[in-house]
Amino acid sequence: MHADSKALSIHKNHLNNIGMYLTKEVKEEIFAKHGKGKNDSGSAEGQIALFTHRITHLTEHLKKNRKDFNTERSLVKLVGKRRDLLDYLKKKDIMRYRAIIKELDLRK
Repeated sequence: MHADSKALSIHKNHLNNIGMYLTKEVKEEIFAKHGKGKNDSGSAEGQIALFTHRITHLTEHLKKNRKDFNTERSLVKLVGKRRDLLDYLKKKDIMRYRAIIKELDLRK
């Protein structure tokens, strides 16, 4: 068995044979819906939406794998990054902040 094919099979098995959950198409869809366009990966709204998608995925993973502490740490860091972006947006433009909170159905 070739080393690359072995790594690929381990990766797919790790993800329960569903492949990557965050493909280029999914990212483009998120940025098109919440950003200014499908290539607008830098806007605060696009980043917040992407973080929210990743947080949802990691939360589901942790429901099945309670002792995966590395993923838990990653989740906490990701929530912190999203919180920082939301705080920035709130300070910069309250209307954009309220719109993204409502659109993503986030609490607060």
